[in-house]
Amino acid sequence: MARGISVVEDHGAQSTELLKALFPYSGNAVLLGMTGSPGAGKSTLVDQVAHAYRKQGKTIGIVAVDPTSPFSGGAILGDRIRMQSHHADPGIYIRSMATRGSLGGLASTTADVATVLDASGRDIVMIETVGVGQDEVDIVRLADVTVVVLVPGMGDDVQTIKAGIMEIADIFVINKSDREGAERVEREIRAMQAITPSRANAARAGGPEALAVRNDNWTPPIVKTVASTGAGTAELLAAIEKYRAYLQQDGRARARRIDNWRQRIAEMLRDALFQRVLAYYLSEGEATRYAAEVAEHKRDPYSLVEKIIDNLGKPE
Repeated sequence: MARGISVVEDHGAQSTELLKALFPYSGNAVLLGMTGSPGAGKSTLVDQVAHAYRKQGKTIGIVAVDPTSPFSGGAILGDRIRMQSHHADPGIYIRSMATRGSLGGLASTTADVATVLDASGRDIVMIETVGVGQDEVDIVRLADVTVVVLVPGMGDDVQTIKAGIMEIADIFVINKSDREGAERVEREIRAMQAITPSRANAARAGGPEALAVRNDNWTPPIVKTVASTGAGTAELLAAIEKYRAYLQQDGRARARRIDNWRQRIAEMLRDALFQRVLAYYLSEGEATRYAAEVAEHKRDPYSLVEKIIDNLGKPE
């Protein structure tokens, strides 16, 4: 499994063939996304959730995404340090991966790595995002259940006002809830939920407030935890199961996965076309020459892009 994930991460020659072979065996695991601000205690919470699921006899795969340095290109990959208690447990597989410049909280191959873990027969695949704040919304296109982890005293009460965070959270977790300010964070979330209009009213209003309305009309519950001690972990698992049960009603789970795959297929097409352009229509030398011409205002970038796109599919 480790070698297979390495092939997928490196976009090796066998990557596509491997994923084609594995895909029919995927789709059975619960994909659980854990996102939130840096320092919110996501890794410790993931560790506690993994412990709780193992007590239920479930097998776990964990993908921990770490930021890549824009200077050295390296990554610490330190999330596994917080999960050392699982090193001898064959029922838990932990993989750290670097973003390699990708934005949105995930690496470009996170979804494919999750497919490998899913196909391996894991019951739960947990994906811990890098922790980039309010722009960290890519996880919602991958996870079946998205948990947004907040923490008192770090400005998260302000972040909850952001429409993106309100939309992606299926469950809110206030971690380190033994700290002062936890009740304030909870009040802020509940206040935002209270003023969120119904879907019908939002459609009639058509204003920006409609951004906070969920497609499935679910009101995300708020769970308080102290990950360092495990407090609240049982309540979090109960909230996860409750939302999963909700998704099974009226075909919501199927509709969610269809929507997620629609967006992911579009992303895959963009990536594939971009790689094709680089490989066949834009060599390193040409890219440098074009960049110099644009920088010197000898040509505009808009016409250049149109020219490259028009040449796609034409015989060379």
